[in-house]
Amino acid sequence: MKLTTNKEELAESKVLILYILSKINKPVTNPELLDLIQSIEDMNYFYFQQFLIDLKENGYLLEYEQEKKQYYAISMSGRETVKLTIDMLPGSVKDKVDDTLRNTMRKIENEESVYADFFPSKEDEFMIKCGIRENNKEIFEVKVFSSSRENSIKIMDNWKKNAGKIYPKIVEMLNQ
Repeated sequence: MKLTTNKEELAESKVLILYILSKINKPVTNPELLDLIQSIEDMNYFYFQQFLIDLKENGYLLEYEQEKKQYYAISMSGRETVKLTIDMLPGSVKDKVDDTLRNTMRKIENEESVYADFFPSKEDEFMIKCGIRENNKEIFEVKVFSSSRENSIKIMDNWKKNAGKIYPKIVEMLNQ
């Protein structure tokens, strides 16, 4: 999107943001939303930020913080606005949104559902936190200690790659 004052193009961009959020139907962070938008249409970063402010101030977007991250979700008013203004978006743009979301949402869900991080607790001692989230709710978390940074990274990487195998085994062992 080139810098312009064309009100129709600006309105179309806002509708695009709302349309994407209505299709996602889950909260997303600012960078995730920007990546989605830019994979569909070339949008100026500063316009994008201003669109978010405008949409939030008019009650079409909800913004909240969770685990030190800002999330955006579409409001009921935003959903109604999409229904009324969806014809502003060309069919090719809607098709591109649908195709892009199918691929991108799988990636976002996988990145958010399995997480791992480590924190130094003392010199030469690290606490590793590994977990799984579903629908923005924590369903599993385990904390372990390690004596080296390298081992901590190894444990984190192993968890991220194999959580689908490790988690069921832990639950099975706990149920015995």
